[in-house]
Amino acid sequence: MGFFSKTCEYAMRAVFYIACHSENGYRPGIKEIAENINSPEHFLAKILQKLSKEGIVSSIKGPNGGFFIEANGLHRPLADIITSLEGDEIFTGCGMGLSYCSETNPCPLHSEFKKVRNQLTQMLYSTTIGEFNEDLLSGALTLKK
Repeated sequence: MGFFSKTCEYAMRAVFYIACHSENGYRPGIKEIAENINSPEHFLAKILQKLSKEGIVSSIKGPNGGFFIEANGLHRPLADIITSLEGDEIFTGCGMGLSYCSETNPCPLHSEFKKVRNQLTQMLYSTTIGEFNEDLLSGALTLKK
């Protein structure tokens, strides 16, 4: 079980995979990406289409086509992936999903969850898409079991 939705999990895996291959000019196709990140191809296609509309990934059609990330895109924060797909609820929402939870009307988990949420927000906004490329290419990190 992950902390993120399946959509965000697949999106981050795909973006990491695409990013580590973009630096050398390679553009993987949807089938290759799906196989290498353990994602359903059809579901991943929809995710990548949305990420493409948001400018996080780019694609070229045709026999030499595929997905890639522009050099400046490697410096974007991971938070951009999440907000482009699901908005900013993960950075502002209640840990129990209660709509009324606030500073003046806190839920039982409010104070402790706020600390965790703030740490997660900091990490996702300070970590860039391209930050893991070297470790992914060397095999120090993995996207697939």
